[in-house]
Amino acid sequence: MNFPHLFSPLKIGPYQLKHRLALAPLTRMRASKPSLAPRPLNAEYYAQRATAGGPLIAEASPVLATGFGNPGVPGIYTDAQVEGWRQVVDAVHAKGAFIFLQLWHVGRVSHSSFQPGGALPIAPSAVAIPAEFKAMTADGKVVPYETPRALETEEVPVIVEAYRQAARNALAAGFDGVEIHGANGYLVEQFLQSRSNLRTDRYGGSIENRVRFLLEVTQAAIDVWGASRVGVRLSPYGIANGSGEADPMPLYTHAIEQLNPLGLAYLHFIEPRSSGSGRAEVNWQGVPSAMVLCRPIWKGVLITAGGFTGEAAEAAIAEGHADAIAFGRIFISNPDLPRRLQHGFPLTPYDRKTFYGGDVAGYTDYPVYDAMAAA
Repeated sequence: MNFPHLFSPLKIGPYQLKHRLALAPLTRMRASKPSLAPRPLNAEYYAQRATAGGPLIAEASPVLATGFGNPGVPGIYTDAQVEGWRQVVDAVHAKGAFIFLQLWHVGRVSHSSFQPGGALPIAPSAVAIPAEFKAMTADGKVVPYETPRALETEEVPVIVEAYRQAARNALAAGFDGVEIHGANGYLVEQFLQSRSNLRTDRYGGSIENRVRFLLEVTQAAIDVWGASRVGVRLSPYGIANGSGEADPMPLYTHAIEQLNPLGLAYLHFIEPRSSGSGRAEVNWQGVPSAMVLCRPIWKGVLITAGGFTGEAAEAAIAEGHADAIAFGRIFISNPDLPRRLQHGFPLTPYDRKTFYGGDVAGYTDYPVYDAMAAA
């Protein structure tokens, strides 16, 4: 058997996994419109990538109507969306796999055309994303990001409660757990980082204050699910969407130390070499490794993601840097990725042009290896 460490059992929370290869949460922008509910095509996509005893993390799903920055993204705040997700979960469970839902709010990574009533996007502070990054409007135009509206102190608990309700909705949809999206420059990370958080209240200033929103959102999910079925995703050295801390380690060391005693199912890193890789290939030479730097700090199960090959995933687990590896782009084009890696079958290359939006093409039409070999 190839990659004996990658294909060894692992327990995450109450779940006994048969292998350590996860589907990373991947925005694909193919939900029904205008309901933004998952549809049968989405259920087919996830079922194709479900392997018995294996973990999937479903795509980031906004917890509020203000949380969108892209068209066609599925939400988790309406009854229709819950019903749509239930179809997905049922299809995955029929394959004997586990699936978590990633809870999301984009914050300032949005445009007023996505916002209810055309309002400005919300954020910890009225700090726009730098000009070198561009927003997409609801009708597909590429424009500079707007300066967001800073949340009032009394509004922050309202957002936390939206995460709590989204966690309840995910439970109602039948998911096996939830993951808090605290990475890639979205709302949680905007609170974490000093360049996007200029607040002077209890949510800003000191590292302790900037970590508060992450902890409150995580606790809200724990209140619904129990800690053993909640994960958190972070990107300590990421630069996506104008994010980045001059010296990340003091901030993320404190955040991880505060998460440690909660008893979470796992912590999930995005390796910095993968920051922004959904939109372009990234030169990752010479960048630090989140898993290597933070593994000594984190006491629980550690998942990491970011451009891994089978060989690199095996090495990361064998060397103790991570407990599981989440694959993204090559899982898109290889729905049977675990089997291909385990048996040394060749991989199908992905087509970046079909990552976002569209329908079947580049989504559910990638073949499994047996079908290719028989053709």
